[in-house]
Amino acid sequence: MKANKTVKKKLVLRPEVKIFFSKVLITVLIFLVGMILVKGDSKTKNFIIENVYEKSFKFTKLKSFYEKYFGNILSVDKIVKEEQAVFSEKLSYKKDNVYKDGVALTVTDKYMVPVLESGIVIFVGEKEGYGNTVIIEQIDGVDVYYSNISTSNIKLYDYIEKGKLLGEVNDNKLYLVFQKDGKYLDYKKYL
Repeated sequence: MKANKTVKKKLVLRPEVKIFFSKVLITVLIFLVGMILVKGDSKTKNFIIENVYEKSFKFTKLKSFYEKYFGNILSVDKIVKEEQAVFSEKLSYKKDNVYKDGVALTVTDKYMVPVLESGIVIFVGEKEGYGNTVIIEQIDGVDVYYSNISTSNIKLYDYIEKGKLLGEVNDNKLYLVFQKDGKYLDYKKYL
């Protein structure tokens, strides 16, 4: 007869899973500490309301800070970076003219618009005089309005990398506006 032995298996997590859960735990702890400070101190609450809700909150600075100290929350960067990009273009146009607070670029019909600089989408919708608009807060803190374009899968707070496809121009005009800290900037510096 065979003796019945109970075999206990130890749960072993892969290092990537451990790192992911550690980062999630750190993020939750930072959030909870922040909420406790807001709940307990009216000065902190007023500071956060003023700097997040009343002023333009810079999501790209938060992302840079988080990645500097904690790395990317997902450990799939190496896999994604090895893939070849399907669309990676630079902006090209035939003619530029000053238009309202920015520039009107003459491009080819149904021109596919590349992102000028990496950043976070902070607005998707209609802007008067510009049409369908996507505003991206770039890593350098400049807000860029891409107008008169059709987008299919761009959503608020998406992170979009430089050179990636943003959308398609509705006709042969692309409107761009560059803004930082509430002031409109000269488009020639960015084209």
